Amino acid sequence: MHDLQPEDPVSIGPYRLSARLGEGGMGQVFLAVSRSGRRLAVKVVRPQIAADPGFRERFRREVAAARTVGGFWTAPIVDADPDGPVPWVASDYIDAPDLARLVRERGPLPEAAVRSLAAGLAEALEAVHRAGLVHRDLKPSNILVTDDGPRVIDFGISKAVEGATALTDTGLVVGTPGF
Repeated sequence: MHDLQPEDPVSIGPYRLSARLGEGGMGQVFLAVSRSGRRLAVKVVRPQIAADPGFRERFRREVAAARTVGGFWTAPIVDADPDGPVPWVASDYIDAPDLARLVRERGPLPEAAVRSLAAGLAEALEAVHRAGLVHRDLKPSNILVTDDGPRVIDFGISKAVEGATALTDTGLVVGTPGF
């Protein structure tokens, strides 16, 4: 987590931004606070991506599909504005380390923890696929490790399996090479 930068917005939709959580190819993720004090992770789409004529329709479909995943194995989506000047999606903020950070800081997980993590990820992916989605960027930094199991995050480049148009152009790499 990093402080907001001078170029960062101070709010998105009805949410006040308080820190930058991360950044990827599709946009930036901020820690935000609702009017009632609820903490959220808000992903803001990069302007050049949002300018793509077909992007907003795909983004709208994917937000709707990702909302159907919900449940125990993800950070549920609570709000979104695919039609705003800057498209964004807000999910429940889960205060837990991602798997990459956890292994980097603590070293390899014990065998029992790996087995439990693998079983939880299998259940999470089953829920994602049952909702008609393919994540397309499942990697250690997109898996939060909580006391009661993993949570799969960052559906920003997911692909709706049924009736979706291609999300990529020829030669464009989606996701993280190696994952």
